[in-house]
Amino acid sequence: MPKISVFGGGAWGKALHFAFSQTNDCYIVSRKNLETKSQITPKEAQDSDFFIVAIVSSALHAWLATTPLPKEAKILVASKGIAQGQFVSEIFESLYPNAHLCFLAGPSFAKEVQASLPCALNIHTNQLENAKEWLPLFPNFIKPYACEDIIGGEIGGAYKNVIAIASGICEGMGLGNNARASLVARGLVEMTRFGKYFGAQDSTFLGLSGAGDLFLTANSTLSRNFRVGIGLALGKTLPTILEEIGEVAEGVKTSKEIYSLSQKHNIYTPIAKEVALIMNGKNPKQSLNDLMKSS
Repeated sequence: MPKISVFGGGAWGKALHFAFSQTNDCYIVSRKNLETKSQITPKEAQDSDFFIVAIVSSALHAWLATTPLPKEAKILVASKGIAQGQFVSEIFESLYPNAHLCFLAGPSFAKEVQASLPCALNIHTNQLENAKEWLPLFPNFIKPYACEDIIGGEIGGAYKNVIAIASGICEGMGLGNNARASLVARGLVEMTRFGKYFGAQDSTFLGLSGAGDLFLTANSTLSRNFRVGIGLALGKTLPTILEEIGEVAEGVKTSKEIYSLSQKHNIYTPIAKEVALIMNGKNPKQSLNDLMKSS
């Protein structure tokens, strides 16, 4: 039976540990005390056959500096976001050029995965053979697909969190279903435009890693980022919202990363821009007005 180590004790890491434990010898590595017999130390994890990384993207640089993985490891990266101007794939490709790298994306709330509810996910990789190594390891309630567009899957997984915050603001301000549908649709266009600049494929944004993940995250209170938007619209401060949620909402920092990259490369990203400005204190009502006036 294959041995898998999951790095990351947040909601997503615990959900992936649960899922892969169904048919594999699976362990979890976390700085938190998870009170489970499956928790092991990084040193104990080194002899695993497969590795899953579900560390929050903003902490990846620091984590990788202190928790090195085998240089030729079979790694499935479940972290989503952009860190210090770098895509997650760039971070791993620079540090692990000889590893079998794959990147997980698609519509998947951790709570529903832990309830064994069915879903479909994409495994993005530059070498399809790497993805095929992971396919038989998934439980029967997850249908995995192998895909080659790494950057597209990564941008979809990061950008949807930003649009989800904007969608939550729409909900919290009581703007109605028409407004939210319009926002999410234009968010998909914006995400695709941003992705194409970096070489992503259009088809990726019409599938699980793009529209699928976006529609899920931008339309449910199970989404932490959606709840961040609702809280902001209700006048709560960002620290208060994040304390109430109790988990990291990736879109908060990712909005700033995307806005920074869009400014650097002159990419038109009006929704991400306004979300980033709201994170820095702009009034959501003023952002709404500015979006309605934008071309």
